Amino acid sequence: MNFKIIHETQYLFDDEVFLEPHTLRFRPKQTPYIDVTSFSMEIESLPEGHSVIEDEEHNVIDFCWFDQLTNSLKITVESTLQTKVYNPFNFIVHPSSFNTVPFIYSDQQYQMLYAALQKSALSHEIIDYSDGILKGSNFSTIAFIRNLTTQIHKDFKVEYREVGAPLTADNTFQIKRGSCRDLSWMQINLMRHHGIATRFVSGYFYFEMDKPIYELHAWVEAFIPGTGWIGFDPSHGILTGNTHFPVAASAIPENTMPVTGGIRGSASSEMITHLVIETL
Repeated sequence: MNFKIIHETQYLFDDEVFLEPHTLRFRPKQTPYIDVTSFSMEIESLPEGHSVIEDEEHNVIDFCWFDQLTNSLKITVESTLQTKVYNPFNFIVHPSSFNTVPFIYSDQQYQMLYAALQKSALSHEIIDYSDGILKGSNFSTIAFIRNLTTQIHKDFKVEYREVGAPLTADNTFQIKRGSCRDLSWMQINLMRHHGIATRFVSGYFYFEMDKPIYELHAWVEAFIPGTGWIGFDPSHGILTGNTHFPVAASAIPENTMPVTGGIRGSASSEMITHLVIETL
């Protein structure tokens, strides 16, 4: 199946500013089941320089720098993708010791996964919540992650929040609602509590709707030997498939933001975004 993604992001300033170097994360990732057949990016105001680089976590990013004052920054990207048949359950866990939680990564794995294993302090209430799901899953690794994903979908209301860092896991748990990034960050913290290496993923998710309104989406990936990085979407209670199009993955949510950069000046700003995902 073929898809076109058009994503526009515009910042309007009420006075002229100087743009510091910016990091842009809009390139869909090439995966075993998604081919990126074309990608283009248009930037206004025109940057003085523009390079495409790979960051510390192997995300391909656009790095831009500027040399003049401006009162706007507009980024328009267009991607076309071709998806292949994908079965998210086509794996085995190996070695078999990783079939049961808790498990222990090898020393080499631990070194490579260190950032994705960093824990945050959690309340007894949220730990009891995940412990109950783990026990109900008979301590099976895949069953636990799958059941945690579906239970979060059942127990928490998804709401749209355009800007801001993810809420803390305890905050989301207390209010029983959150954006896709809030629910994902909560699940990541719960899985790390049980020793499962987990990272935050930002990208696009296509599904059919009567009146299409798409936004950037966030989900979770866990590293289980034999499966590699396997995706789970707590906002929808599902394993990710070939209509989840990842753009950036990181142990730290801030490192997946589509636009990162500062300005010199005292202007206030307004952000306008527009996203279209369509089949071809």
